[in-house]
Amino acid sequence: MKRFLAVYTASPTAMSKLEALSEAERAQRLAAGVAAWHKWAADNSTAIVEMGGPLSRTKLVSPAGITDIRNNLSAFTIVQAPTQEAAARLFINHPHFSIFPGEGVEVMECMPIPGA
Repeated sequence: MKRFLAVYTASPTAMSKLEALSEAERAQRLAAGVAAWHKWAADNSTAIVEMGGPLSRTKLVSPAGITDIRNNLSAFTIVQAPTQEAAARLFINHPHFSIFPGEGVEVMECMPIPGA
């Protein structure tokens, strides 16, 4: 089986939709989303290699040094599947974008290091 990195994306604009809700609505949405995410994880447990989790603030390391940056990466999971298409299908209607304000899940194969 091949391994795939799934990166959950959410722009600041998408996140502001959650922040615009009342405290009660936000709590309800978060509770429903967490419950649905746990169900998704249970339903797909045989494919999940690393559940991963939320990602925090980002620092870019480059020849210019270390800089605080912002991107749309919000969480990650590592799954296994025979093909990229099969791995991507695991995320159809995922709670990240069907309940939470996330925008999508990017799925890419974890390739071996050449010559290793």
